[in-house]
Amino acid sequence: MDFEIRKVRSPQGRKKLSAERAAYFQLMQQGVSNEDACRIVGVNSKTGRRWRNGRRPSGRNKAAPPVRPVVPFSASSTRCLSQDERIYIADRIREKAPVRAIAAELGRSPSTISREIRRNRTTGTTGQWRYRPYAAQARADSRRPRSKPRKIHRIPELRDFVQAGLDRRWSPEQICHALKSQFPDRPEMHVVHETVYQALYVQGRGELRRELARALRSGRTRRKPQRQTRSRQPRFRDPMVMISERPAEAEDRAVPGHWEGDLIIGKDGASAIGTLVERATRYVMLLHLPDGRSAEHVRDALVDTVRTLPGHLVRSLTWDQGAEMATHKSFSIATDVPVYFCDPASPWQRGSNENTNGLLRQYFPKGTDLSVHTREHLEAVAAELNGRPRKTLGWETPAERLHKLLTA
Repeated sequence: MDFEIRKVRSPQGRKKLSAERAAYFQLMQQGVSNEDACRIVGVNSKTGRRWRNGRRPSGRNKAAPPVRPVVPFSASSTRCLSQDERIYIADRIREKAPVRAIAAELGRSPSTISREIRRNRTTGTTGQWRYRPYAAQARADSRRPRSKPRKIHRIPELRDFVQAGLDRRWSPEQICHALKSQFPDRPEMHVVHETVYQALYVQGRGELRRELARALRSGRTRRKPQRQTRSRQPRFRDPMVMISERPAEAEDRAVPGHWEGDLIIGKDGASAIGTLVERATRYVMLLHLPDGRSAEHVRDALVDTVRTLPGHLVRSLTWDQGAEMATHKSFSIATDVPVYFCDPASPWQRGSNENTNGLLRQYFPKGTDLSVHTREHLEAVAAELNGRPRKTLGWETPAERLHKLLTA
């Protein structure tokens, strides 16, 4: 017997090809074709293709991801693709690798790879395209020089029109719509409002800050960063009921009794006045807060005001997520009125109340002390607003519409 029986009879499993695989990829990096590299290493050509491209599930074979060597350059170290990455993309396209596989191997987004191929590929006379890495690099370099002059600065007529609109206290959006209406056949005179904002904020430095504050209605001289609403922590100890769970009857304003509330703040945030607006009639009620705007003071003022109304005219209250509503649960227990909260940074969900607050600023300007106003004065202001004809009510007043509901 010229062979020896193995003493360990446990199954050996498949043969490990780690050394062959490393040698295969080394040959591929040297430019050897797949068939030659597989022949030199001693594996089947299908095995080499599976190492490079992976394998889809079929029959008993499970899916296998592609096995790629470590990329010799830092793929995500820069914002733009490098020439080495473009050479790598061209090699993988020649091997018919999918875009997502190329993106995973380079540590890039799939959209980055697909956009690079679409923008920088070379299309022949027959309509077929090829991705040439050096030509793609040249195209990318030709587009890279910055900074390009802004459209508003390049066209004097456009710049003068925008400046004239800002002098008349028009908003950038109003200016852009006016450009489209006055110059319908001249696309070079059309811009979006974001272009105007960008031109203003970029130029608003040093001495120009005061001019910018006068030009924009908000008075800001720089961008206001927007918070990520999903990263917010719970506002109150008692869980909030969001506006999405509010009854449908409150949305269409067909049934009276659904109110919207908010505070208008005085100078240095030291004083405030509470505002309540009924959605169906636009009837206004003001809360007197002489002792401050803490959660307890707002709750007590709301309870006293709600108890003056008939029960069928107080069905719900919608508020924003201000700290003054931290005791919303105790308010609901005292009055049996549910409180619904708007989504963060969504003032349009209380449109009637926001509009009313703007009207009230005519009586209570910003930057003034609101604690000097008496309860009688607040009632007089509310009566004046409730006696004003409203277009949305068919030119009836909120007081007349509410009186009809009470008598009915």
